[in-house]
Amino acid sequence: MTAEVPLLDEVTGPRQELTVVLPARLQRAPNWPEGPFPFELGSRRTDAATRSTYFAPASARALYGAPGRPCRWHLPQDAKQDGLHLVGMELLRAATARNPEHALAVLHFSVERALLPVLRALAGRRSSTADELLTGSFDPAALLAGVADVRATGAPFAIARPYTVAFMTPSERHTPVLRDGPQGALPDSADRWLWQLASRSTPEDFPLPPETADEQLKDVIRISADWSALVLRQGTAFVGHRPDTGAGDFFEFGAQHSRTVYLDALLLGSLQRDHIDELTDELSAVFDSARLARRVAALERNIAVFRSTYWRQHLTAHGPANNLLLAFQNQHRLPARFNEILAEAADDSRLVQTQESQQISGALGVLTILGLPLGTALSILQVLGDDSVAHLLIALGLSIAATAAALTTRYGRLVLSSLRGGDGEA
Repeated sequence: MTAEVPLLDEVTGPRQELTVVLPARLQRAPNWPEGPFPFELGSRRTDAATRSTYFAPASARALYGAPGRPCRWHLPQDAKQDGLHLVGMELLRAATARNPEHALAVLHFSVERALLPVLRALAGRRSSTADELLTGSFDPAALLAGVADVRATGAPFAIARPYTVAFMTPSERHTPVLRDGPQGALPDSADRWLWQLASRSTPEDFPLPPETADEQLKDVIRISADWSALVLRQGTAFVGHRPDTGAGDFFEFGAQHSRTVYLDALLLGSLQRDHIDELTDELSAVFDSARLARRVAALERNIAVFRSTYWRQHLTAHGPANNLLLAFQNQHRLPARFNEILAEAADDSRLVQTQESQQISGALGVLTILGLPLGTALSILQVLGDDSVAHLLIALGLSIAATAAALTTRYGRLVLSSLRGGDGEA
């Protein structure tokens, strides 16, 4: 298989763009222009107003904020280093119930050297280190100083390596990825190039098993005859299927889309993943204290907030963005995990309701045990017309003794156990 698929180690496409996403801790709202980075192409400017037309209102609010409540900021940059050009960066507030300072930092690069080695370095592959790339002018700690801290690998929400979104177009000599004419078929190697860029690996790093290759590549998204996309857990890749003719080519629009609207679909998936991770952790800690009802109520509220604010599987009427979000969700098993959260939360809620019903029944049982002997004694005295204080005290004493005796019976122990929320003795 390796011989059939030319490696990308030394391939540099005519047009190469790279977006790097890092988890961060927001220290304060930055004094940057509000909204996403407004890439421009001719008269088209992809600011928040333009991008919002692609998304449902709830999704747009999660990605771009609302009037008076910004959640995204951008800052132009112009730094070059080792064949990479940093053109801008963004911060997206991604607050959760437990981590109100959580954010995503986004770095936008243009790449003027072979793209795959850059991706392998960011993935920490053998003989490559991400530290060699994200240093100097590209050091996130320096770029975000005073605004946000890049989270350490072991911190909550930290992904093992930076998430990458790569875009590459071919030239005429890159035949392994070119379609055979406008209506022709794609060679099998085209999807293998996609896999290498999205997985940030070569066949030596990760030999794709031939028995499962078709299954691994079945989720490739054909955006049009001109280009395709593949979404994996740690990276997404866009690859063109016809020669890039340079300035004025459609791929200018494709590159802009890959780092704006399509990136936003993937960022929404990242927000969903982080919230589901937190809900899963919160669910696992429900029984860590005796305040089960309070914990379950807080969990149900957080689930409702997440479902109404972030949980979307239909972003827009524009198909590719929906397909990218669905692919991201499937890679992280988000629909299945959220359904499991809903099922477990429902079970915990039923348990709380059962305990509360038992406690109410226990309280009624205690009232019965306490009231029946006393009521009986007083009724007898009333019928007999006995107004003696001594006889009244005797009746009270006998009723207390009868109550104490009743509480030692199996029924009494069940009542007391119900009040404590436990099991009574058989």
